[in-house]
Amino acid sequence: MKPKTLVRVRFAPSPTGYPHLGNIRTALFSWLFARHYGGRFILRIEDTDVTRKVKGAVDVILDSLRWLGLDWDEGPYFQSQRLHHYHEIANRLLKEGFAYLCYCSRERLEMMRQEQMKQKQPPKYDGRCRYLTQRVKEQLEASGIVPVVRFKMPLEGETTLHDLIRGDVAFKNSALDDFVLLKSDGYPTYHLANIVDDHLMAISHVLRADEWLSSTPRHILLYQALNWPPPQFAHLPMILGPDRAKLSKRHGATNIIDYREQGYLPQTMINFLALLGWSLDDRTELLSREELIKYFSLERVSKTAAIFNNRKLEWMNGVYLRQLSPKEFAQRAIPFLDRGLPASVKRPLSENYVCQIMPLLQERSKILAEVSQLGDFFFLEEIEYDASLLLSGGLDARSATQAIEIALQKLEAAKAWDVSSLEGMLRPLAAELELSAGKFFGLVRVATTGRTAAPPLFQTMIVLGKERCLKRLAIALQRVATL
Repeated sequence: MKPKTLVRVRFAPSPTGYPHLGNIRTALFSWLFARHYGGRFILRIEDTDVTRKVKGAVDVILDSLRWLGLDWDEGPYFQSQRLHHYHEIANRLLKEGFAYLCYCSRERLEMMRQEQMKQKQPPKYDGRCRYLTQRVKEQLEASGIVPVVRFKMPLEGETTLHDLIRGDVAFKNSALDDFVLLKSDGYPTYHLANIVDDHLMAISHVLRADEWLSSTPRHILLYQALNWPPPQFAHLPMILGPDRAKLSKRHGATNIIDYREQGYLPQTMINFLALLGWSLDDRTELLSREELIKYFSLERVSKTAAIFNNRKLEWMNGVYLRQLSPKEFAQRAIPFLDRGLPASVKRPLSENYVCQIMPLLQERSKILAEVSQLGDFFFLEEIEYDASLLLSGGLDARSATQAIEIALQKLEAAKAWDVSSLEGMLRPLAAELELSAGKFFGLVRVATTGRTAAPPLFQTMIVLGKERCLKRLAIALQRVATL
């Protein structure tokens, strides 16, 4: 259903850590929602938790969004630069009787919490300061205590909200405590700053993680106290690991930058994250950015948790890697090769040589970080491998020695070094040696690459070059003699 008003959504991360998959999935859904309806996507940094702020986190957040192409229309706004708004609203709530000053120490609050847990009661503020007389307040302030501001929750009744994904949800007011709006250090809590900014920024829809659903009745009551119309809410399903536990580091990388460092493409991450809780139908798995914008709607967002599947992510990245042109694949691979190849490999790497190699690796690559391991034998002067691999096709040492010797002779005499010439020479040689092509080619493959599995043999030999192949076959002949 098309919204009746201009869509204005926001992504409001806290720089208390680096953005993980859940954060970015929320950003993506908000961005897609805005782009689908021709709305505005606003970036707001909620940096009021000064004690937990992580140095450099803001830069990583911005860098992550840019890498994924999630461009914002306004911002970034920083809540730390908007404190006057929160103080003004907190004072208004105090003046109008919707909030009160609380002087309770951390020690008292902790003792209260421990006692409630001991009694198997849900921990919540007991409302002690709600009923203080003016005289007691003056005495407490004279002693130097700096109070916090708490919202005065209704003691009975229910607060109902309509969630665009979950429908109507009701909460008993008596189960909610008088939550803090303004801390003693002058910084607002999430509850206050979030509401004030969403109102002042005319946010029409709030898309956020399911874990915030239980906080929403507090926010609804705040909107009512301030006589402000609330935005529409949509709480997105959780992302779980394959074991159906909450997604964590033990399920693999969860920091979005880690995926970039491993060589996942931005188009992969956009496609994969879009399918964590949303689907076009029950069969389509590959969708371009343009298709996602065209088809995205909250009606197709699931109410149930999304399951993170790393194997599917790798498969999807492999598909997108194979869609790159050979030149683009090579250009993207060079930084990973530079980082992953041994120090003995001469730098800078030849882009021309890399461009010859990459088409042979492109079909087998799932992530760019593995290209150095898949293709290091193209760059190394000397390759190391277990000599017994030369007999892995079931050959004995005598047959392997004879096969390598004759192959060396034929290849040394070769005038042309192309696929047709190499195949025309080596395939008949296998029959002449009374070996299957698979066994003979496997032997030559190990000798020239050090691997039992490598790209197509003849194309690999062409890239390696005649001189290097002959040298490696001669070394293989010495190694097989030790078996």
